[in-house]
Amino acid sequence: MTSRFRIIAALAPLLLLAACAPRQLVRNQGDAASLAQQAAREQQLANADHWTLQGRLAVSNGKEGVPGSDFTWTQNGASYELVFRAPVSGKSYRLSGGPDGAELDGVDGGPQHGPDAEALMRRALHWEVPLDELRAWVLGLRAHDAEADLSFGDDRLPSVLQQDGWTVSYLAWDTAHQPPLPMKVFAEKPPYKVRLAIESWNLQ
Repeated sequence: MTSRFRIIAALAPLLLLAACAPRQLVRNQGDAASLAQQAAREQQLANADHWTLQGRLAVSNGKEGVPGSDFTWTQNGASYELVFRAPVSGKSYRLSGGPDGAELDGVDGGPQHGPDAEALMRRALHWEVPLDELRAWVLGLRAHDAEADLSFGDDRLPSVLQQDGWTVSYLAWDTAHQPPLPMKVFAEKPPYKVRLAIESWNLQ
């Protein structure tokens, strides 16, 4: 396969993620009904710490990235496990850990360890993924109950959340699930981008 075709093959999943995203909903600061609906969602999901989601993940640091990896994220209380399968190469990574540290398996040289998942991914994969905050953002919640600017779409669900220097856009929701759960979550803190296209949720 020529270099040109390798580049096209690598970019295809990322382009697909962008193409499949619906047009951004109207942003507004929220009327009383939107704020009440969000307060109810936050209350219902406040203790949601046992779940599994599956989908595709794209990560970019502005210079290089991993487009459209298949991934599974399992959250079990304070412990987590994320499994990624890189496109083209098919190489798999397994990130697991909890309060006592993190382990990344699948990298050259054998498993690597670190005090936290974010630092470990940054060192081993050159990914900038705010995993601690993303754990809340994928549920459509503020991280750490900290201050955040939240805008809503015309469906009265969160449209954009701004927190810790990141802008998190919610481009699709699973409204068949109650409370509704995000299906497309795009987080950006230039030059870093993290894009999740969630295909299924299993919320216990």
